[in-house]
Amino acid sequence: MQTALKNSFGDYFEPALLDEIAKEGIYKEIKASEKIMEIGEYIKSMPLLISGAIKVLREDNEGDELLLYYLEKGDTCSMTMACCMGDAKSEVRAIAETDVEVIMVPVRKMEEWMANYRSWRNFVFDSYHNRLNELLLTVDTIAFMKMDERLVAYLAEKARINESKVVKNTHQEIAYDLHSSRVVISRLLKRLEKLGKVKLHRNHIEIIDL
Repeated sequence: MQTALKNSFGDYFEPALLDEIAKEGIYKEIKASEKIMEIGEYIKSMPLLISGAIKVLREDNEGDELLLYYLEKGDTCSMTMACCMGDAKSEVRAIAETDVEVIMVPVRKMEEWMANYRSWRNFVFDSYHNRLNELLLTVDTIAFMKMDERLVAYLAEKARINESKVVKNTHQEIAYDLHSSRVVISRLLKRLEKLGKVKLHRNHIEIIDL
């Protein structure tokens, strides 16, 4: 775990803090599509992402989801931090987009590290800043982009995150992430296929030129 920590967070944290994280943290391997955090749960630990990608979603009153942002290597979820610090329930759902490696940091150590390590404070503030920018981008796409533009951006980001031109999501799953309907997504995907942007297969979508 020490080597993985240094590779992912060595540029952020001083050696003493890395040693504490290695001592207090719990290393976990999580398979793609497994749930890491659920809405309404009290949070006892915070994830530091060593490898892979996690998608963070919000849910409306009717149970429909909206993709907020992705977490990648070296990231953490600032919303998790806020809940941890306030002993509140999680307001987001986190699901492994790919196979991931995380180190779960216990809540009881967070405030202590905020006081003792400048690098941890900077990391927390940087995380808030980055996640806020991503949330603003999500708001912008909803407010100012048409659904076909949002779909293209979504597929391109999926390809980047997974390092593959094959998107292994059903039309319904994409509709959930974009807070749309399967019928709308299917229609837009067929239009993209006619334009030569994607190729639709039974169980996946192949990106040709986005």
